Amino acid sequence: MEQTLPKMVRHTAEQYPEIAAQYFRNSEGGFDPVSYHDFFQLALDFGGGLLSCGIVRGDRIGIISDNRKEWQQADIGILSIGAIDVPRGCDATLKDLQYILSFSECATVIAENFSQIKKILSIKDELPDLRRIIYFSDPTPEELESTAACSLEILSFTEIINRGKLYRMEHKDAVEAELEKGRRDDVVGIIFTSGTTGTPKGVMLTHGTFLTQLDELQERIYINPGERALCVLPIWHVFQRLCEYVILIQAGAICYSRPVASILLGDFQKLNPQLMPAVPRVFEAVYEGIERTMRKTGGIVYAMYKFFVKVAIIHSRMDRRLFRRNALFGPDHLWIWWTLFVLPWLLLYPLKLLGDALVFSKIRTKLGKNFRVGIAGGGAYPSVIDEFFWAVGVNIVEGYGLTETSPVVCVRPTACPVFGTQGTALRGIQVRIVDQNGMVLGRCKKGVLQVKGGTIMKGYYKRDDLTKQVMTIDGWLDTGDLAILTMHDEICLRGRMKDTIVLRGGENVEPLPIEMKLNESRFITSAVVVGQDQRYLAALIVPAVSEVQEWARENGIQYDTIETFMQSDDVRKLYEVEINNAINAQNGFRMFERINRFTLLKKEFEVGVELSAKQEIMRYRLNEIYAKEIAAMFTE
Repeated sequence: MEQTLPKMVRHTAEQYPEIAAQYFRNSEGGFDPVSYHDFFQLALDFGGGLLSCGIVRGDRIGIISDNRKEWQQADIGILSIGAIDVPRGCDATLKDLQYILSFSECATVIAENFSQIKKILSIKDELPDLRRIIYFSDPTPEELESTAACSLEILSFTEIINRGKLYRMEHKDAVEAELEKGRRDDVVGIIFTSGTTGTPKGVMLTHGTFLTQLDELQERIYINPGERALCVLPIWHVFQRLCEYVILIQAGAICYSRPVASILLGDFQKLNPQLMPAVPRVFEAVYEGIERTMRKTGGIVYAMYKFFVKVAIIHSRMDRRLFRRNALFGPDHLWIWWTLFVLPWLLLYPLKLLGDALVFSKIRTKLGKNFRVGIAGGGAYPSVIDEFFWAVGVNIVEGYGLTETSPVVCVRPTACPVFGTQGTALRGIQVRIVDQNGMVLGRCKKGVLQVKGGTIMKGYYKRDDLTKQVMTIDGWLDTGDLAILTMHDEICLRGRMKDTIVLRGGENVEPLPIEMKLNESRFITSAVVVGQDQRYLAALIVPAVSEVQEWARENGIQYDTIETFMQSDDVRKLYEVEINNAINAQNGFRMFERINRFTLLKKEFEVGVELSAKQEIMRYRLNEIYAKEIAAMFTE
């Protein structure tokens, strides 16, 4: 395998120059291709353009953009000359942008459009290193004119490409020479992820951390030259970035779509892709769309659909048991299961085939003619969705990883997935389970998952102190996730020790800043944000009862007992207003950080129960003590 990512792309371009590397939406709503030859030449031209601007090896270049064909072209160009990208999406707050771009000392920032240019210019005084902005999407002449007095160099992507072509003519093989200097342990990107205090941490990833995964991922998630992958995740996120490298090394085509049901399903029909990487929420939306359509149809069609799905799920459960496709945590006594299940398994098989002919085949056609596999990552994949797609014959494999692991630690293989697991660790990666004292546990025992190997980050940028907190002396990364190893060493996640909440859409949320803002309310004594593996956030609220009583007196509200009053509509409305006034865009919070539901608890937190001796909230205890209350907030 090549030692750097640009060399990897060069190798693919040399082998398959005329095959499409990218498909992008044109103005008519169709898709136009970019060949591997053109893709790689554009990347080299962009790299040459950067060299002509004085950018050198090791310089950090910000990329504030969502998905588009130019993103990956610019990325490979940046890496070809040894520079380092610092990516973020267009939904980044001004606070995050100011911190990320200033902390990483970016002199050059690539912006997707004029909206992002305006955001960057509004914080220009806090970015002392900023010298240049490059934009992908052309602003209007009026918009461009408004930037004339900013004292920065404002250039288009096309201008950089044209400069690069000229530079490569005048300095023959200069870009290629820089490309050859690249080494496996060179940093390629600094991806900022929030810390426990809400301050972003810059994860330094290298060519080697990505390439280590590509060795075996080609076997587990294969795509043949010329086949297509539908991509909907934000490219600045490490999961999508790695997925694109998996596609590029196998000469597949990256097809850019959007995670909007009507657009996504239409693109399935237009492109007929073989695979799609996505967060679990995307697959859940597909499932809900199918359910909603069938309910609206009603009658005998809906009854038949429900019947065949139930039959298929039962048959699939028996099939997995008989053919060892379930997570195994001890002796399976297979002869017993064959004795019990072989007859019903045989009897249900014709019904499952009938259901496939009448119902399931029509569901699969919604995903195009060639769909082979979906890859669910970036959040927990709900078992009910897993069972449904398994039963109807749509192969969705779940993986697991972190930004700090570049990101893949494990993924079920496409050819032989094991239900209820995230698969075994990839080649080049070791995993172990330890208890809270760091003692290594054996198989089938729950503990904290630790990872070691070639995918582990180089460290947090300029934060050796934070790096030491997550790395052991002998090189193991503490993931903070609870897991169990099966008898065959597949990883099964069982929760999280750390505070970061990951929603089903793949959004990472740090609860502490939200809780601190909520606690500013006079009516809230304590607030704890919950929502791990859910669609949205919710909160457990310890109310300041005396303040609520005072509020009632101020507003002339009468009540019988404080207990019943605290459950009244008046009080719920009060807390709804308080929460919405605290957690909103004006206060720097993003849409997915808003609190959708809340529960008012009937007692304050106590030391030894919900609180530690240091008065810190023990989140894992809350999940046990208030399990019913939490479950109720996520029940539709």
